[in-house]
Amino acid sequence: MGLRPGIWLMRWEAMAPGDRLVGWLLRPAPRSWQVVSVAVLLGICVSTSLRANWGSDNAFVVKAARTLLEGGSPYEDKRFLYLPSAVLMAVPEALVPRGVLRWILPVGMSGLLGIGWLAALRLFSVPLRSRFAVGVLTVFALAYKPWVNLVLIGNWTAVSAAALPVALLLAHRGAWGRAGLVVGLAIACKPMLVPIGLLFLFARRWRGLAAAVLVPLAISLAGALLMPSPTLFFTKTLPFLLQGQDAYALPWDASPIAVLPRLGVPQEVAVPVALAGAAAGLWAAWARWRRAEADGDRGELRLVETACLVMLAAFLVSRPSFDHYLLVVLPLLLASAVRPGSMPRSPWFWMALTPQMALVPWPSELAHKRRAFKDCATLCGVAFLLARRALRSDRVILKPVTTAGSPPRTEPECAATPAESASRTAF
Repeated sequence: MGLRPGIWLMRWEAMAPGDRLVGWLLRPAPRSWQVVSVAVLLGICVSTSLRANWGSDNAFVVKAARTLLEGGSPYEDKRFLYLPSAVLMAVPEALVPRGVLRWILPVGMSGLLGIGWLAALRLFSVPLRSRFAVGVLTVFALAYKPWVNLVLIGNWTAVSAAALPVALLLAHRGAWGRAGLVVGLAIACKPMLVPIGLLFLFARRWRGLAAAVLVPLAISLAGALLMPSPTLFFTKTLPFLLQGQDAYALPWDASPIAVLPRLGVPQEVAVPVALAGAAAGLWAAWARWRRAEADGDRGELRLVETACLVMLAAFLVSRPSFDHYLLVVLPLLLASAVRPGSMPRSPWFWMALTPQMALVPWPSELAHKRRAFKDCATLCGVAFLLARRALRSDRVILKPVTTAGSPPRTEPECAATPAESASRTAF
């Protein structure tokens, strides 16, 4: 039975402005929105395919797979920094002609990012054809510069950006074993989701944790047996990673350990500062996991915010930490906007993202190779805001109190007005 216009208007006016906007966004998107969204995503793919530096990061993985097929050791190239399992994962890609790969790779990167967005929407029960699903994805792809950058260079961060929301969706549905399998396959491609093992520890889901550990380990062992000199991973690649690589990656490294020395802070100070920030992030993740769910939340927000805090803490100390790393956590946080009180409903969240937005004018000193300063500001800002939200004290909510001879009351006992007794005294 429908509501009369007057009653509907009263309820609409009683809603908070944020709830009104979310309610409007959750309605079905017009067909024109869907067409524009597809056109935007395909336009990004085509434009990146036509650029000369397309797939620059993916080229290192493909080269490693081709080296393996030719009988060489992939770790002779110091730029190949992944596990031996990634070599096996890249073999099918190495068999594709370069001309065909030029057009397939951007579509694959966009598809992986889209899978992550769809899984994040399903986690929060958002209709996939809603204005929220279609419009936010389109604006995010256009306005957030690391999206285009990731599609352009073909970095395998896109695998983690797809795997983490899928794993959280499975975990929320109780399938922690399959969630661990998804995380393990993502780690086999690129060891970015290793910190998510803490989420399985927090939840005491040992089967899922075992899958996340054993799957990449088994595939890496198989890859090591197929390649010559696999020990180069320990003698050459790991030392190169622990040193933060070299000047090639430094201009784009957004980790505080790399950015603070470029601003004049001594390395002896930058490292403890970054470590302290990461420790605070992990403490906030544990506090968020232990905190009970808010009203209207069935555990989705708890899962998402805990996982994002763990990943952000790792990004603060990882070397390097590039701009597109945040694509692993931002789709999940954006999808959480449908929940009242979530972080995207705060204007500070959008202010933290401003440095990485397209069409925002910045001084020439922050352009090109100095953009790591802006990326570091966004990383630290999002991590700080989410940690602050996790560590805040819970509000005390007074529940209805029922006393003998009185109706239910919501005010404290000391402020309640006594109800008239059913019997009278002799006086």
